Amino acid sequence: IFNGSPKGEKGNTSVMAEFFIKGVEEAGAQVEYILLAKKEIRHCRGCLHCWIKTPGRCVIKDDMRELIDTYMASDIVAIATPLYVDNVSGMTKVFMDRLIPIVDPHFEDDGNGETRHIKGDREYPKMMVISSCGFPEQSQFQVLRLLFRRIARNMKGDLIAEIYRSQGNLLTIDHEMLKPIVDGYKKLLVKAGKEIVKNLKLSDETVAELDKPMIPREMYITGANEHWDRSLAAAKAL
Repeated sequence: IFNGSPKGEKGNTSVMAEFFIKGVEEAGAQVEYILLAKKEIRHCRGCLHCWIKTPGRCVIKDDMRELIDTYMASDIVAIATPLYVDNVSGMTKVFMDRLIPIVDPHFEDDGNGETRHIKGDREYPKMMVISSCGFPEQSQFQVLRLLFRRIARNMKGDLIAEIYRSQGNLLTIDHEMLKPIVDGYKKLLVKAGKEIVKNLKLSDETVAELDKPMIPREMYITGANEHWDRSLAAAKAL
């Protein structure tokens, strides 16, 4: 699991990843949890040396060399990211840009009238995505839903699961009334982790439960606005 949240282990996305990991481990699989915020990952230069001069290897000497090896050695790779401006976080995007060395530059028809990079003989990991956002609706993830289908298509990895959590801020709020709701969602994440290991997919029932709002939309919006009012008032008082 590659977590691209700038907040690292303190973010809402990390809460999701950690309970998903618990289920994966309980099902008997091994997991490596990588916080990209703790790695040195520089921007892709677009030099194409990884395709021409040093095939499969980027010329930039940073932590991506090790991370690419980890990526390709995995059976399943999960990209965990908060939703930023309707997309993945900048940190996640830089990481994905630097995965270009694993792809063959030659083109082929994908069988559906579009062109993609040739898969060749290499085995690529299956993919899944874990993401949270502060908006109340699951529809906020529509860009990510399309994006990861396109990425999986070009990275030659089947997209086997997507776990999206609107109202993600509730996961890190310590409130007595919210605790049973959040605990119930965490149990669902554990269940999801077990299903991925055992079945390489999520059941329709689990997907439906994961997509349910934790609290009503109107209640969430009211609470969020009250929070921002208190925060702004406190900042002005300093």
